[in-house]
Amino acid sequence: MRTAEALRMALEALRANRLRSALTMFGVVIGVSAVVILVAIGTGAKQAVEKEIAGLGSNIILVVPGQVGLGAAPTQSRLTLADVAFVRRLVGDPAKVTVAVSSGESVRVGRTEVFATLTGTDENLPNIFERPLRRGRYLSATDVETRRRVAVLGSEVGAKLFGDVDPIGRQVTISGVRFRVVGLYEPLGSTFGVARDQEVHVPVTTAQRLIGLSRINGIAVGASGPDEIEPLRQRVVTGLSGRYPGERFSAVTQTQLLGTIGTVLSMLTGVLAAIAGISLLVGGVGVSNIMLVSVRERTREIGLRKALGARQRDVLGQFLIEAVLLTTIGGVIGILIGVGGSLLIQALSPVPAAITWWSVVLAFGVSAGVGVFFGVAPARRAARLDPVIALRAE
Repeated sequence: MRTAEALRMALEALRANRLRSALTMFGVVIGVSAVVILVAIGTGAKQAVEKEIAGLGSNIILVVPGQVGLGAAPTQSRLTLADVAFVRRLVGDPAKVTVAVSSGESVRVGRTEVFATLTGTDENLPNIFERPLRRGRYLSATDVETRRRVAVLGSEVGAKLFGDVDPIGRQVTISGVRFRVVGLYEPLGSTFGVARDQEVHVPVTTAQRLIGLSRINGIAVGASGPDEIEPLRQRVVTGLSGRYPGERFSAVTQTQLLGTIGTVLSMLTGVLAAIAGISLLVGGVGVSNIMLVSVRERTREIGLRKALGARQRDVLGQFLIEAVLLTTIGGVIGILIGVGGSLLIQALSPVPAAITWWSVVLAFGVSAGVGVFFGVAPARRAARLDPVIALRAE
């Protein structure tokens, strides 16, 4: 029997039992759409994190005390500004090293008050991190040396405190101390859940006096190129470990962050896809069950066809094509729903979603494979029916 004729007969059989065919496809539709949507969410989350890390800048090394990793206990910093000067000598380019000390503080203008992240740093931060200014200037070396009370506001802090008024040159009060605004950042969004638009940058020496600390949280180093990252990282860690015998220091690069987070998110995406695949398995069992019912209902038809000369492979092909057709149509509908659902999630919610071609191809291939796998047993049963016994069936 020709494939075209078998396909036509399969379509006629599906049309003859429209409700049953639709309900059988339903499990496949749910499974395929779930695979597409969950993979899109996982991929979107991975791309969002990669974008956030890339948005920090390029060729950055973050130096912190202790060991960085999942489950690692936090370590109290022993680093001071003297260690920053030491790292600058190791690096050889003082402009490629910056410092950070952070604290949560209240910032007030008149009766308007906001809670912001106070970051004490120096004039080198723009050389390493991507932090474009909307207005004004950044901190200078003189500001750090003389402990000036000047501040650069994040866009959200500036908007809440001053509205549409230009904040440059105006006064803000940080924990009871007055600061003069010298700069305003462009909107930056968030990185790893940290709202960068709610930051206020002041000279590190001023921040230490305000907070009452002599320590710093960490040091950031900018390498001149990708090839310099690893040698520079080892040099800095070795130097600080020699400066503090018995202490451990970690130097984390963007590549390491991307690799670790990317691996975790890829595993999460795989788990989500596997969970969604269970729906396809359930849908496949439904297809097999309905095809067995169809074989039983059409036993006399099968016996008549075999009595008229139909071969086993003709009957096998007919029922196998019918099963594959069921799952393929369900797969196409599921892909359309999955793509539409992913776009809807991305448009109406903060959850990132990115549709990938391989997830669509995988979902379609799996749906067709489900039809073949779960359609073989009913098709083989139909093909092996004895024509005499089949004709006697009621």
